Amino acid sequence: MKFDIVVIGAGHAGCEAALAAARMGHETLLFTLNLDAVALMACNPAIGGTGKGHLVREVDALGGEMGRAIDDTTLQSRMLNMSKGPAVHSLRAQADKRMYQKRMKRALFSQEHLAVRQGEVVRIETANGAVTGVVTATGDRISCRAAVVCTGVYLHGRIYIGEAQWAGGPQGLLPANGLTDSLMDLGFSIRRFKTGTPARIDARTIDFDRLEPQHGDEPPVPFSFLTDHRIENRMDCYLTYTNPRTHQIILDNLDRAPMFNGAITSAGPRYCPSIESKIVRFADKERHQLFLEPEGLNDEEWYVQGMSSSLPEDVQWAMYRTVPGLEHCVLTRLAYAIEYDCIDSLALDQGLGALQVAGLYLAGQVNGTSGYEEAAAQGILAGINAALYVRERPPFILTRDQAYIGVLVDDLTTKGTDEPYRMMTSRAEHRLFLRQDNADLRLTARAHAIGLAGDERMRRLEIKERETREIMEYLREQRRDVLLRHPENTIDPLLPDPERYTPGARRQAEIQVKYAGYLQKEEAAIRQARAMEERLLPADAPYMEITGLRMEARQKLSAQRPRSMGQASRIPGVSPADVAVLMVWLKKNEGESEKAVPYIDPQ
Repeated sequence: MKFDIVVIGAGHAGCEAALAAARMGHETLLFTLNLDAVALMACNPAIGGTGKGHLVREVDALGGEMGRAIDDTTLQSRMLNMSKGPAVHSLRAQADKRMYQKRMKRALFSQEHLAVRQGEVVRIETANGAVTGVVTATGDRISCRAAVVCTGVYLHGRIYIGEAQWAGGPQGLLPANGLTDSLMDLGFSIRRFKTGTPARIDARTIDFDRLEPQHGDEPPVPFSFLTDHRIENRMDCYLTYTNPRTHQIILDNLDRAPMFNGAITSAGPRYCPSIESKIVRFADKERHQLFLEPEGLNDEEWYVQGMSSSLPEDVQWAMYRTVPGLEHCVLTRLAYAIEYDCIDSLALDQGLGALQVAGLYLAGQVNGTSGYEEAAAQGILAGINAALYVRERPPFILTRDQAYIGVLVDDLTTKGTDEPYRMMTSRAEHRLFLRQDNADLRLTARAHAIGLAGDERMRRLEIKERETREIMEYLREQRRDVLLRHPENTIDPLLPDPERYTPGARRQAEIQVKYAGYLQKEEAAIRQARAMEERLLPADAPYMEITGLRMEARQKLSAQRPRSMGQASRIPGVSPADVAVLMVWLKKNEGESEKAVPYIDPQ
């Protein structure tokens, strides 16, 4: 069998990678270990959140599926950080996790140029330094020109619950044990990371009267720029807290916790720690927030957000039952930690392609990230670039000033990560410009130009741009822009017929007027940063021979092969003095610029 592109793994990264490649017209095969686990929400039953909501909007603006899928399966929607400025407003929605899976699976099976198969890929074949095919555990060989590895937490997955441990994937699924050796043979450095999940609880055993209800926003805001139907809040979430009794039970049993007794030595997610880690790290806190979240509209299981653990079963029953509202709870699934193989992301370029193997791309948790949204963002970028590689076209690169996806990928490929990476708004230095409300203005035209975003997305984008200009012209002509700059004023009362314009256009005009001074300063900073990104470095620059560079800088530059002066300046171990030396060398060798990786104009 022969395909243009094979995608390995059908989690949130794999789904977006496969759909992107197929929508760009390439014959694509998507492999999954289990067809019942496509787009599985193995941990929290939600999409979005601080920083993560920005990624989902960007995936949607590029032509991805995650935003549309969550809009179709939302149980409750909330816009976070509304007491702060628009740069950090982040959408989050509770999902019916089973319906989300069905919705995404339907998208895969209805997509032209895309085939989906259950099976385990155990080897990636290459010739002359380029991908030629993949081999399954049953011996089938599939020829392809590019492959995208999206294996999540399945590579040599190992489950930990107290003293018990066994080989396994998330939620009782099987691990993938064959592909790691192939990745090592291809030159990748393998590391072990860890993540975890809370217990699930029988809803009939929760005393909801003792919990604080958390209602959704009215009206809910959709994730997708294509969503027209009204989204409904169909269920509430609930808030409760741990207490000193909870903490004492945990502290009394730390010697039985794998993270504390040495059974697990791999790095876990700093920003989503286990409850035992929180109790130790924040010993002065008398309580920690817990959110009770439904897993589905007709699902009897509820998720305890904020109480991940790998403590033994008897300890879990005891500690959960100290929480108000959970005194008589029945655990349907125990909390657990999972350890898995991932690569050193410094082995990738800014298109998520392997530096040493042409046509090989990696996306998601195999790159050392955490979260569905981070995975989807990498998946769509890897799928795009696999398709462009097959076309023999330059890669599609998103820089830090263009997208949160650009920040995510640049951090991974320039700085690397020693723990599961999580996106946060604080990581984006240009976050005032990289808002979730303008993701379509930043990205859709570029995605349309490469054949991913459809004509309907472009039509809506053009309407939004035109209406925004009309509103701002009206405000200036009537001198109402001055009034709008007052914090207490909003845009609708200042327009003669606000309903004539789309909500997106009114929102854009309001933000651009209210934050005009800040946006001008931000644009100046972006122009300065972009100048460094446009100074491309030759792909074969002889860093070891450049006089004046310190040895550490020579080694780091030679290993990572930065695409631009901007990326080189962000590599740990490359000092400002090294950057100055490199700039002098580059000016002397401008004739080498044709060997640099082509720069794609962000406009």
